[in-house]
Amino acid sequence: MDDFWANALGSLAPTVLIGLVFWFVMRAIIHADRTERKAYAQIEAEERAKLGLASHDKPAN
Repeated sequence: MDDFWANALGSLAPTVLIGLVFWFVMRAIIHADRTERKAYAQIEAEERAKLGLASHDKPAN
């Protein structure tokens, strides 16, 4: 019976590890996108302020 559990764990380990790698990569991509959008919005707001244009802030819900 010890062989069964070792084989079951050995069979599931690669799938779980690939799943974790995928999760970390997707998390990093989403975090980078969020940070980039925030920086772009800040730069755009600064440029609009320099030109004296109205801001395009979305109303809070």
